[in-house]
Amino acid sequence: MELVKIYECLCDRTRLRLLNVLAQGPLCVCHFQSILREPQVKISKHLAYLRARGLVRCERQGNWMVYELPAKPTRELQANLACLQDCAQDNPVFRRDLAQLKKLAPEKAVAAVCDERSCTCNAPRRVRRAVSGTS
Repeated sequence: MELVKIYECLCDRTRLRLLNVLAQGPLCVCHFQSILREPQVKISKHLAYLRARGLVRCERQGNWMVYELPAKPTRELQANLACLQDCAQDNPVFRRDLAQLKKLAPEKAVAAVCDERSCTCNAPRRVRRAVSGTS
């Protein structure tokens, strides 16, 4: 992955917020909407931008898209994501995003759990399990 592509992706606040939250684990678009408090169209546009440049990957599960960081990120991407997480600790917006993520999954705190009671995406049970990491 070219370093320039990484920096092109990192020059937008919304994309930085998406990557910071994704560092905690895979999420479906409804979770991003809830965490970032942004419209689905804006989130999907930025996720498509990141995906086209190889910074995120997604898997279609029925009508829903579950996004995650690449399984084997390049050294450059790993270093920049680590820097993002380190720098984001001092920013109130990024801290609020992670707090919102924890509210979605207080018992797990590392990935939002998409379950039948709280999910707004109506994802099938197998998607909720994939997102939450449960069986």
